[in-house]
Amino acid sequence: MITLRMMSTALLWNSRDELLMMKRSLTRTLSPGLWAAIGGHLEPDELSNPRAACLREIWEETGIEHDEIHGLRLQYILLRLNGQEVRQQFFYVGSTDVTPRITTPEGELHWVPRELVLERPLPFIFRSLLEHYLANGPAPDPWIGSAGVSKDSGLPTIHWNPFVDPKEV
Repeated sequence: MITLRMMSTALLWNSRDELLMMKRSLTRTLSPGLWAAIGGHLEPDELSNPRAACLREIWEETGIEHDEIHGLRLQYILLRLNGQEVRQQFFYVGSTDVTPRITTPEGELHWVPRELVLERPLPFIFRSLLEHYLANGPAPDPWIGSAGVSKDSGLPTIHWNPFVDPKEV
């Protein structure tokens, strides 16, 4: 039986052009020891509001309050299959110069300069998204990505398209 897991994630940049990243604890089930962004699963009451889930996750993992984050907006929606689970992940991009106030058992938080972000060991999905974002920058409309396997090479890939209403094009 295929199930659904929905997640919301934040790419928070500071004025020094650094990304807030978490080096995940080795005890975590998902991506232990790898670098990731701040985020997590949507709670049942957040299913129609992934932005609220994103703000909650930021606060839970960093102690940064919603009013200390500027310009938080949806930039990516990613769909992928993981075994028998469809994962839908919303990625928001925003900025803050607030230093995280708390520690979390999920991992260690670090501000990473833009030019060093891709040098970290990253999960494939997150690396692909960051490569796309760093190459294309903020876009007026969100991007939607579907993860799969390339027909040509047989390698994992993500197909990106602007997420727009076709009636408005």
